[in-house]
Amino acid sequence: MKVSTENLGNCQTALTIEAEDKELDKSLDEAYHHLVNEVSVPGFRKGKTPRAILVQHIGKKNLLDEALEHLIPQLYKQAIESQKLEPIAGPQIEITQTEPVIFKAVMSLQPEVKLGDYHSIRLEPAPAIEIDKKEVCAAMEEVRGRQGAWVPVDRPVELGDLVTMDIEADVDGKPWLNHKDILYEVDKDSRSPVPGFVSHLQGIGKNKEKTFSLIVPDDYPIKEMSGKEGTFKVTITEIKEKQLPELDDKLAQGAGYDNLEDMRKKVADDLRAKAEVRNRLELRQKALDALVEISEVNYPPILEDEEITGLLRDEAQRFGFREVADYLEKANKTEEELKQELRPIAKKRLIQGLVLGKLAEEEKIEISSSEVDNKVDEIANDTEDKEKARQFFSLPQVRQSIEQSLLTQKTMDRLLQIAIGSVENMTKEE
Repeated sequence: MKVSTENLGNCQTALTIEAEDKELDKSLDEAYHHLVNEVSVPGFRKGKTPRAILVQHIGKKNLLDEALEHLIPQLYKQAIESQKLEPIAGPQIEITQTEPVIFKAVMSLQPEVKLGDYHSIRLEPAPAIEIDKKEVCAAMEEVRGRQGAWVPVDRPVELGDLVTMDIEADVDGKPWLNHKDILYEVDKDSRSPVPGFVSHLQGIGKNKEKTFSLIVPDDYPIKEMSGKEGTFKVTITEIKEKQLPELDDKLAQGAGYDNLEDMRKKVADDLRAKAEVRNRLELRQKALDALVEISEVNYPPILEDEEITGLLRDEAQRFGFREVADYLEKANKTEEELKQELRPIAKKRLIQGLVLGKLAEEEKIEISSSEVDNKVDEIANDTEDKEKARQFFSLPQVRQSIEQSLLTQKTMDRLLQIAIGSVENMTKEE
């Protein structure tokens, strides 16, 4: 076997491999002994057909194809071992000639990441969080709203109501919606099923019907419907408004607080904690962006393609489709069109992931089995069937996913602590 290598860039290498005559002869012999027991030739029992007769019966090309099917993987394996190469995926094989047998194997290698001087990254720590009275009052009103009760009213629909309705709709003459007795909250910010729908509900009386038209927005997920006119027929069968309780100790106790003052304090503390988490997440992202900016990342195209495939699958599931093909049909786009749209996002995510992985390696950051166990317990304790949840999270691939998530968080925390100059006081963010 003769082997020559060619660096194709982007962490890809091509091997040109030429088989020696004795290697091909051995493989042809093995192919004959396999095929002679599989192929029936008139006048001969299986396994007894002479080689020349078998070749005449099946054709020289078919014997060669059978031989190469086994020879090429063998030679490829020997070649990467001799060249000390570690591909991260199967090769792309191209047979360039058969006399002698020469083939080309293009392979993807491990990505290359060279971190910049991340110890020089500096960010100002987030200022102390100040929560004003308006924010606290608004949050308490939200608690009050959750404690409210929906009661029937005898008047036309207003903003904030909860209505029961029947709805029929078609777009461009084709049926779209057909629902009976559905609940719908008349929220001024709602864009469901399309923007402007809420404004047409206002003023409809109980057991009254209204027909109206709206234009489906251009950015609607189902592209075959975007920009077209939809006709809606709505019948309101029940109207309810929310009656809010008094903001007092009784309400606070019903919401799980000791009294109104305790509620006000804990609501403020909760707002402050959430604001601190947001600030920390923003700082972590700034630190990561800075690290990416000063680092050099090189990777094979296959990794970007895999990232895009994952994003495409996630997007299909987000819109309720189990199969990507079904989502593509509804979106009226080709797979290639959507992949090109997702490529910038995939590239950014991939580079960030590779940089963080290299940083974890440099900083010797690891996740212990007990850390994974603790996270599993934390997640399982928030579920109704804790035992079933623990069984699910005991699956190796699920534990690996949790471990990777924890590693990412811990690595970003380390980077942030370096950036704000307090590695020695590093704290753990949930």
